[in-house]
Amino acid sequence: MPLERIVATALRIVDEDGSDALSMRTLAQRLGSGTATLYRHFDNRAALVAHVVDRMFGVVELNGDELLAMGWERALRTVAHTMFDALARHRNAARLMVEQIPLGPNAMALRESCVAVLLDCGFPPRVAAYAYATLARYVLGFAVQVNGHGGAGRPDDMQAEAAFQSVDPDLFPATVAVAGVMPVPIEDEFSFGLDLLLSGLARLRNEV
Repeated sequence: MPLERIVATALRIVDEDGSDALSMRTLAQRLGSGTATLYRHFDNRAALVAHVVDRMFGVVELNGDELLAMGWERALRTVAHTMFDALARHRNAARLMVEQIPLGPNAMALRESCVAVLLDCGFPPRVAAYAYATLARYVLGFAVQVNGHGGAGRPDDMQAEAAFQSVDPDLFPATVAVAGVMPVPIEDEFSFGLDLLLSGLARLRNEV
């Protein structure tokens, strides 16, 4: 059985039923095969998860040379938004990344491109490594929070907006002062925080 079909089916299980639903037995049943077939490809569930995670990184199509030509700030912004879009489409599967550091070929290629941009632009190795790790965790944290319905007007957002409008001004005057812009849409919050992260990196670079 082709590895691509197995991994694609595993990702579909996670998308539909959550990361906890993925097991060798469940996957074998979905494929109409025995678990022995799967163990020819994977030693255990952790190995399967590694392939599923790397498949998500495979849809992040970014050219390393093009990123280098952008300059570090534009390159990291492009990577962050592209990763966010890809992981948000598979937010259940993105949770699997919490179990392990992505080390598959697609994840490594993306890391290589980003770190190369930072090194080329004068960041010291330690700062370049920390910057990519922080950026990746930041993106992941937001991606797993994206509601399945996506975008503004989600049920949880509308409930939160109503709650902010009914806050007691005597108890929470500061909250009332900003209630008109609460809750912040997650996409806007992501972009705002990314600006802060990149501004901090720019400051570090200037101090080197």
